[in-house]
Amino acid sequence: MKWKQQLDGMQAYKPGKPIEEVQREYGLKEVIKLASNENPFGCSPKVTAYLQNNTVNHALYPDGYAQNLRTAVANHLDVQETQLLFGNGSDDIIAIITRALLYPGVNTIMADPSFSQYWHNAEIEGAEVRKVPCIEGAHDLDAMAAAIDDKTSILWVCSPNNPTGVVIPDAQLRAFLAKVPSDVLVVLDEAYIEYVTHPDHKDTLPIIDEYPNVLLLRTFSKAYGLASFRVGYAIGQPDIIAKLDPVRSPFNNTILSQAVAAIALSDQDYIEACRKANEIGKKQYVEFCEKHNLTYYPSDTNFIFFDTHADSDVVFQELMKRGFIVRSGNALGLPGFIRVTIGTEAQNAALLNQLDEVLKEQGVFA
Repeated sequence: MKWKQQLDGMQAYKPGKPIEEVQREYGLKEVIKLASNENPFGCSPKVTAYLQNNTVNHALYPDGYAQNLRTAVANHLDVQETQLLFGNGSDDIIAIITRALLYPGVNTIMADPSFSQYWHNAEIEGAEVRKVPCIEGAHDLDAMAAAIDDKTSILWVCSPNNPTGVVIPDAQLRAFLAKVPSDVLVVLDEAYIEYVTHPDHKDTLPIIDEYPNVLLLRTFSKAYGLASFRVGYAIGQPDIIAKLDPVRSPFNNTILSQAVAAIALSDQDYIEACRKANEIGKKQYVEFCEKHNLTYYPSDTNFIFFDTHADSDVVFQELMKRGFIVRSGNALGLPGFIRVTIGTEAQNAALLNQLDEVLKEQGVFA
């Protein structure tokens, strides 16, 4: 068959192990998954009530334009409805962007480590991938700007960055954007925007007016607790959205996903409560790392990335045997580190207790 040459040697995205598989493999009754940055508190009670009390006609196609959700998001953000593009999660929008703008002969620039789907989709389209190493978990924006040439098509900026959790301060971001040519699309991926508390971070929505070549990505999968419903969206200038929209699949959000996303958006008190609880949980990990002199990156997300001073695959396996699923840094480009989703206060305490035992067995702690 006439496969794309770029597919040679490529592998599918490898998510964290599902809870059921770990239970079967190790004979465990309870497993706590802290690997995929899901909201440990779930979704808004308003969403739960809707799902319990409403039914849909599953024989009908959803609204391909997502009108009700579109109106809700536009009103919430105070943007035009024509400034929004909805996807089957942010992954879908990333694929739409790369399909529309990348091809052999152009290049795309991103931080390293960062979200793997940027380069994965770029390679499928045959574009040159330019990875710029992070500095202490943060984007090296000067080096990224220096990597731009007349063949650069997309520049990916992940803030806060996955997997390091580091957010880009407003002044640094704006200074960087001023260096980017207007014909280069800057995708600012803000999947964890609801968790940001950094004092130097400011609202990014005004940026798309000041720099029309910027596209913001956001999602309902993280703070809103709707990962299984797969709803992501982009915010940008209407002309950019209009160019991307024909690439989108006709019915890429379900009837249910559109409904529950709009309901979740209406409950900002719940989001604020999750943000506060996340800060409490984050403090548990910071205190653990500082107590044991473990390097960690300052996180503005619902996860934390830190050095275990041991083989992170071994730490990953040993924690899994004990009923905790985390993410090994070996899979994310930083061996020795692990990425842990911030859970409930009780989940965090239980995991840190087991991690203490694992690192003692590995000779890291006395």
